[in-house]
Amino acid sequence: MSHPSGPSSEQVILLAEDGTAIGTADKATVHGDDTPLHLAFSCHVFDARGRLLVTRRALGKSAFPGVWTNAFCGHPAPGEDLEDAVYRRGLRELALPIHDLEVVLPDFRYRAVDAAGVVENEICPVYRSVARDDPMPRPDEADDWAWVVPADLKRAVTATPFAFSPWLVLQLQQWDPKPAG
Repeated sequence: MSHPSGPSSEQVILLAEDGTAIGTADKATVHGDDTPLHLAFSCHVFDARGRLLVTRRALGKSAFPGVWTNAFCGHPAPGEDLEDAVYRRGLRELALPIHDLEVVLPDFRYRAVDAAGVVENEICPVYRSVARDDPMPRPDEADDWAWVVPADLKRAVTATPFAFSPWLVLQLQQWDPKPAG
Protein backbone atom coordinates (compact mmCIF):
# COMPACT_ATOMS: atom_id res chain seq x y z
CA MET A 1 0.00 0.00 0.00
CA SER A 2 1.37 3.42 -0.92
CA HIS A 3 1.36 6.14 1.71
CA PRO A 4 1.43 9.62 0.19
CA SER A 5 2.48 11.37 3.36
CA GLY A 6 5.64 9.31 3.67
CA PRO A 7 6.95 6.55 5.91
CA SER A 8 6.52 8.56 9.10
CA SER A 9 2.73 8.88 8.66
CA GLU A 10 0.58 7.35 11.37
CA GLN A 11 -1.15 4.14 10.33
CA VAL A 12 -4.44 2.82 11.70
CA ILE A 13 -5.72 -0.75 11.68
CA LEU A 14 -8.81 -1.28 9.51
CA LEU A 15 -11.37 -3.75 10.82
CA ALA A 16 -14.11 -5.99 9.43
CA GLU A 17 -17.53 -5.75 11.09
CA ASP A 18 -16.58 -8.64 13.40
CA GLY A 19 -13.47 -6.77 14.62
CA THR A 20 -10.96 -8.76 12.56
CA ALA A 21 -8.02 -6.75 11.23
CA ILE A 22 -8.25 -6.48 7.44
CA GLY A 23 -5.52 -3.96 6.61
CA THR A 24 -4.06 -0.59 7.41
CA ALA A 25 -4.51 2.96 6.18
CA ASP A 26 -2.93 6.35 6.68
CA LYS A 27 -4.72 8.03 9.61
CA ALA A 28 -4.83 11.32 7.70
CA THR A 29 -6.95 9.68 4.99
CA VAL A 30 -9.26 7.65 7.24
CA HIS A 31 -11.30 10.22 9.19
CA GLY A 32 -13.66 11.86 6.73
CA ASP A 33 -17.26 11.66 5.63
CA ASP A 34 -17.04 7.88 4.98
CA THR A 35 -14.72 6.62 7.72
CA PRO A 36 -14.01 2.89 7.60
CA LEU A 37 -14.25 0.89 10.82
CA HIS A 38 -10.87 0.93 12.56
CA LEU A 39 -9.21 0.16 15.90
CA ALA A 40 -8.75 2.85 18.54
CA PHE A 41 -8.64 3.15 22.32
CA SER A 42 -9.82 5.60 24.94
CA CYS A 43 -8.24 6.22 28.34
CA HIS A 44 -9.66 7.75 31.53
CA VAL A 45 -7.03 8.93 34.00
CA PHE A 46 -7.56 9.28 37.74
CA ASP A 47 -5.37 11.18 40.18
CA ALA A 48 -4.52 10.08 43.74
CA ARG A 49 -7.63 11.91 45.03
CA GLY A 50 -9.97 9.92 42.77
CA ARG A 51 -10.63 12.77 40.36
CA LEU A 52 -10.85 12.22 36.61
CA LEU A 53 -8.82 14.10 34.04
CA VAL A 54 -10.83 15.76 31.28
CA THR A 55 -9.26 17.58 28.36
CA ARG A 56 -10.63 19.97 25.79
CA ARG A 57 -9.73 18.93 22.25
CA ALA A 58 -7.61 21.53 20.49
CA LEU A 59 -9.46 23.76 18.05
CA GLY A 60 -7.14 22.57 15.28
CA LYS A 61 -8.26 18.94 15.58
CA SER A 62 -9.97 17.67 12.44
CA ALA A 63 -12.68 15.79 14.35
CA PHE A 64 -14.72 17.22 17.23
CA PRO A 65 -12.51 20.28 17.87
CA GLY A 66 -13.09 22.21 21.09
CA VAL A 67 -15.21 19.60 22.87
CA TRP A 68 -14.39 18.31 26.33
CA THR A 69 -13.53 14.63 26.50
CA ASN A 70 -11.76 11.97 28.54
CA ALA A 71 -8.02 12.26 29.16
CA PHE A 72 -6.91 10.97 25.75
CA CYS A 73 -7.64 8.64 22.86
CA GLY A 74 -5.57 7.20 20.07
CA HIS A 75 -4.89 4.38 17.65
CA PRO A 76 -2.47 1.49 18.03
CA ALA A 77 0.09 1.14 15.24
CA PRO A 78 -0.01 -2.04 13.18
CA GLY A 79 1.66 -4.78 15.25
CA GLU A 80 1.66 -2.67 18.43
CA ASP A 81 0.21 -4.08 21.64
CA LEU A 82 -2.92 -2.11 22.57
CA GLU A 83 -1.75 -1.37 26.11
CA ASP A 84 1.66 -0.23 24.82
CA ALA A 85 -0.20 2.17 22.52
CA VAL A 86 -2.14 3.60 25.48
CA TYR A 87 1.07 4.26 27.42
CA ARG A 88 2.72 5.77 24.31
CA ARG A 89 -0.20 8.07 23.59
CA GLY A 90 -0.43 9.31 27.19
CA LEU A 91 3.19 10.40 26.97
CA ARG A 92 2.91 11.87 23.47
CA GLU A 93 -0.34 13.77 23.93
CA LEU A 94 -0.13 14.84 27.58
CA ALA A 95 3.49 14.16 28.65
CA LEU A 96 1.78 12.05 31.28
CA PRO A 97 3.17 8.74 32.50
CA ILE A 98 0.23 6.57 33.56
CA HIS A 99 0.09 3.55 35.84
CA ASP A 100 -2.26 0.70 36.82
CA LEU A 101 -3.83 0.40 33.37
CA GLU A 102 -7.06 -1.61 33.36
CA VAL A 103 -9.59 -2.21 30.59
CA VAL A 104 -13.13 -1.24 31.70
CA LEU A 105 -15.10 -1.47 28.44
CA PRO A 106 -13.29 -4.04 26.26
CA ASP A 107 -15.98 -4.11 23.55
CA PHE A 108 -16.85 -0.41 23.29
CA ARG A 109 -17.80 0.60 19.75
CA TYR A 110 -19.28 3.79 18.39
CA ARG A 111 -19.94 5.83 15.28
CA ALA A 112 -20.36 9.61 15.52
CA VAL A 113 -20.49 12.54 13.12
CA ASP A 114 -19.28 16.03 14.09
CA ALA A 115 -20.69 19.37 12.94
CA ALA A 116 -18.31 19.51 9.96
CA GLY A 117 -19.36 16.03 8.80
CA VAL A 118 -16.23 14.19 9.99
CA VAL A 119 -17.14 10.63 10.96
CA GLU A 120 -15.59 8.57 13.75
CA ASN A 121 -16.20 4.82 13.31
CA GLU A 122 -14.25 2.82 15.84
CA ILE A 123 -13.97 -0.31 17.90
CA CYS A 124 -12.44 1.40 20.88
CA PRO A 125 -11.59 -0.49 24.09
CA VAL A 126 -11.80 1.86 27.07
CA TYR A 127 -9.14 1.91 29.79
CA ARG A 128 -8.78 3.44 33.23
CA SER A 129 -5.40 4.41 34.66
CA VAL A 130 -3.76 6.50 37.35
CA ALA A 131 -1.35 9.43 37.09
CA ARG A 132 0.79 10.98 39.78
CA ASP A 133 1.36 14.28 37.97
CA ASP A 134 -0.59 16.94 36.13
CA PRO A 135 -0.62 16.71 32.34
CA MET A 136 1.35 19.02 30.06
CA PRO A 137 -0.71 18.70 26.87
CA ARG A 138 0.65 19.32 23.41
CA PRO A 139 -1.18 22.40 22.10
CA ASP A 140 -2.16 20.55 18.91
CA GLU A 141 -3.91 17.89 21.02
CA ALA A 142 -5.60 19.66 23.93
CA ASP A 143 -5.95 23.32 24.81
CA ASP A 144 -7.32 22.94 28.34
CA TRP A 145 -7.65 20.33 31.06
CA ALA A 146 -9.10 19.85 34.54
CA TRP A 147 -9.31 17.27 37.31
CA VAL A 148 -13.00 16.69 38.11
CA VAL A 149 -15.04 14.64 40.55
CA PRO A 150 -16.53 11.72 38.55
CA ALA A 151 -20.09 12.36 39.80
CA ASP A 152 -19.81 16.02 38.75
CA LEU A 153 -18.63 14.97 35.30
CA LYS A 154 -21.54 12.57 34.90
CA ARG A 155 -24.00 15.33 35.88
CA ALA A 156 -22.42 17.78 33.42
CA VAL A 157 -22.44 15.24 30.59
CA THR A 158 -26.09 14.40 31.28
CA ALA A 159 -27.08 18.08 31.41
CA THR A 160 -25.05 19.28 28.41
CA PRO A 161 -24.01 16.31 26.24
CA PHE A 162 -23.35 18.63 23.27
CA ALA A 163 -20.33 20.12 25.10
CA PHE A 164 -18.61 16.72 25.29
CA SER A 165 -17.29 14.18 22.83
CA PRO A 166 -19.93 11.64 21.81
CA TRP A 167 -17.65 8.78 22.85
CA LEU A 168 -17.37 10.22 26.38
CA VAL A 169 -21.16 10.55 26.60
CA LEU A 170 -21.61 6.92 25.49
CA GLN A 171 -18.83 5.60 27.72
CA LEU A 172 -20.34 7.23 30.81
CA GLN A 173 -23.70 5.64 29.96
CA GLN A 174 -22.01 2.22 30.02
CA TRP A 175 -19.45 2.65 32.82
CA ASP A 176 -19.50 4.25 36.25
CA PRO A 177 -16.05 5.83 36.65
CA LYS A 178 -14.45 4.89 39.94
CA PRO A 179 -10.75 4.69 40.73
CA ALA A 180 -9.23 1.21 40.91
CA GLY A 181 -8.92 -0.23 44.34
